[in-house]
Amino acid sequence: MSRSEAKADAVAAFARGEPVLIHDAADREGETDIVYPAASVDAGAVARMRNDAGGLVCLALSDAVADELELPFMQEVLEHPTAADHELGYDERSSFSITVNHRETFTGITDEDRALTIRELGAAAADPDSEAFAADFRSPGHVHLLRAAPDLLADREGHTEFGVALAAAADQPPAAVVCEMLDDETGAALSPAAARSYADRQGLVYVEGASLVSALR
Repeated sequence: MSRSEAKADAVAAFARGEPVLIHDAADREGETDIVYPAASVDAGAVARMRNDAGGLVCLALSDAVADELELPFMQEVLEHPTAADHELGYDERSSFSITVNHRETFTGITDEDRALTIRELGAAAADPDSEAFAADFRSPGHVHLLRAAPDLLADREGHTEFGVALAAAADQPPAAVVCEMLDDETGAALSPAAARSYADRQGLVYVEGASLVSALR
């Protein structure tokens, strides 16, 4: 499959509200994430991510939306010694911002609660307003927010940027859910071959990050 075909399949799936499996690169994190458009996430999608992926369920937002909602990078506002000398082996910085729950959730961790928080975050990304955001969400919570780089894949080739870029290409709000796929036997990242096999069994689109970088920049 050519890169243009891979990109077209991924964009079409996202436009239908379906998840896409994206492997970033062997020389980066070397991980495959299940990536969903935020607006289409229901309790079943959260269950799939925690059962079939097993990583951290995060919500990636565009830099512009994060600015409108006054969302910081966590490492810049966390006043604790652990925030010092924040060096990563795979990138220059972390994308993590704050954690939130929607105020209509109970504990915030159930599949229904997280799905509600995620869908409402998708709605907030479509029409960002900082006062409405503060009224509708509370922190800390159970959904981790990520801030994408300003120029997305031209700046950084992480799953955060892949998700938001894919949402833009699919005419979805600039909010995407990402969750790393882990291997139950080894505890390590699921191999690309195993991730591709899972996608084939489930009828989902699997794509290499390299196929999306040139197409979505």
